[in-house]
Amino acid sequence: MFSQGMSSVKIECVGSDRYRLGESPVWDEKENSLLCVDITGRKVCRWDAASGQVQAVSVDAPVSSVALRKSGDYVITLGTRFAALKWKEQLVTTIAQVDRDKANNRFNDGKVDPAGRYFAGTMAEEIRPAVLERRQGSLYTLCPDHSVVKHFDQVDISNGLDWSLDHKTFFYIDSLSYSVDAFDYDLQTGKIGNRRSVYKLEKEESIPDGMCIDTEGKLWVACYDGGRVIRLDPETGKRIQTVKLPVDKTTSCCFGGKDYSEMYVTSASDGMDREWLSRQPQAGGVFKITGLGVKGIPPYPFAG
Repeated sequence: MFSQGMSSVKIECVGSDRYRLGESPVWDEKENSLLCVDITGRKVCRWDAASGQVQAVSVDAPVSSVALRKSGDYVITLGTRFAALKWKEQLVTTIAQVDRDKANNRFNDGKVDPAGRYFAGTMAEEIRPAVLERRQGSLYTLCPDHSVVKHFDQVDISNGLDWSLDHKTFFYIDSLSYSVDAFDYDLQTGKIGNRRSVYKLEKEESIPDGMCIDTEGKLWVACYDGGRVIRLDPETGKRIQTVKLPVDKTTSCCFGGKDYSEMYVTSASDGMDREWLSRQPQAGGVFKITGLGVKGIPPYPFAG
């Protein structure tokens, strides 16, 4: 247990798996499980909260995000494809392909919007963590009819995303801008516009990665190389809270568990040498944070 000062915040590593590049935690209420992916390990994982067991499905390309599907099972972003994943059958089928002209690209973070559309962005494959050819990525939406919309390009590392509680704002992170951005968002059409920055990261917070929203409309951002998740108020642009973790490479966060009152944080071990890993044996682990005193909202399922 890793406790935060005098508060009741507790942090524990769950499951015995250590991922190379853990990402995209999503709570699956029906299965009482946490889903996540290991991008470079090329697998989709599911941790059962009751048994503590982890099941994994191996895939044939870097898998960067996973989301629930209304009709059952899951959708994933795999290489430069949106795909369906049938869990029991371990069967992956392609739904749509993007960035055909960019052989070196792959999807990164993705999430489903309140209307059941799957938003996900791309990036160039990294040479080393956070070192890559710049401005090769784009942000896309997979619509329920399986058509794909491209919102914009010139993205470095397409990352964390979520929607405001009133569904009027889309929050988005392009990691190497060191900024959390907001867009006007139209729930009916899925269109976004009027981009602005709501928070600029401080040096010790390092690189903004995955993100989620709580029931008070505040954003939680995992800071890659910063070893923390920070809570931001998008209205004031101020940081309200910092929760430090026992690993540096914190990658993403989501709420889950009973009443969505627990936070789950994924992490990475890629790019760490032996000495660094010996100091942080839990690198690449998944962490459960309790006692935050705030809750999250259930993830939206893909409607297609």
